[in-house]
Amino acid sequence: MSPLELDRNESWLSREELDAARERLPILYVDAVPVRVDDRGVLTAVGLLLRASDGEINRELVSGRVLYHERVRDALVRHLEKDLGPMALPQIPASPQPFTVAEYFPTPGVTPFHDPRQHAVSLAFVVPVAGDCQPQQDALDLAWLTPQEAMDPALLADMDNGHGVLLRQALGHLGHAV
Repeated sequence: MSPLELDRNESWLSREELDAARERLPILYVDAVPVRVDDRGVLTAVGLLLRASDGEINRELVSGRVLYHERVRDALVRHLEKDLGPMALPQIPASPQPFTVAEYFPTPGVTPFHDPRQHAVSLAFVVPVAGDCQPQQDALDLAWLTPQEAMDPALLADMDNGHGVLLRQALGHLGHAV
């Protein structure tokens, strides 16, 4: 049986088990910056989700947990398809490498990344998507911004929990001065 064929339903934690784990150890996540590139691989657009959370509406990146017995590449595909739709066609390289590692703390100010629920460690990736993307699940909208629009300080400041910092780092990684 290949890793893709494994039944992961039993690896989902109940709400109580997840809350107990979050109180005791860091949880592994992936963050993804979906991008459009031209035929030469040059960045043309950055995709940002619009979500409602805690009574506020914010722009966010694709993000989510890595499940037990799940490869990082499979978690990336799962979360990209969950948020952008099954026709997003993410282009995960043969050997995915994060552009940074973000540590989210429940205590604000320890790092630029904050998650009030837990201590989480996230591998952050830039992922080209080639297909038709439609916001899914709890995403209200998906906006494709030029790199210049994505570098707008007001937009970056409005992104919650440090996602603006991650976006700025991703753009810098891709050669766009911020």
